[in-house]
Amino acid sequence: MGGKFSNEYGTITMSEEVIAQISGITATECYGIVGMAARNVKDGIVQLLKGESLTKGIAVQVCEDDGVNIEFHIIVEYGTKISAVTENLMSTVKYKVKDMLGLEVRQIKVYVEGVRVDN
Repeated sequence: MGGKFSNEYGTITMSEEVIAQISGITATECYGIVGMAARNVKDGIVQLLKGESLTKGIAVQVCEDDGVNIEFHIIVEYGTKISAVTENLMSTVKYKVKDMLGLEVRQIKVYVEGVRVDN
């Protein structure tokens, strides 16, 4: 499905992929987040997703009442406070999705799949 808007000129439909892309770009701009991780982790191996495959770490579900539920699978930077990073992620994504798309974010789930340590 996707987000739908109607006005006097017609109907606009946004795919869930677009919502995931905007959410993913916003998430990677947040402090402490290194990137997205694949949603279906097998054998306990987490892979850092970059660029075009960014949306594979995000699941979007559009609700009946023009709202969305978003699920993030992220990798955080070592030494950051995870609770602060996730709270920042949730508030920033909620604001950006409302501002850019006009959709109300009903629920955000964040799964921290790994911690990246730079040498």
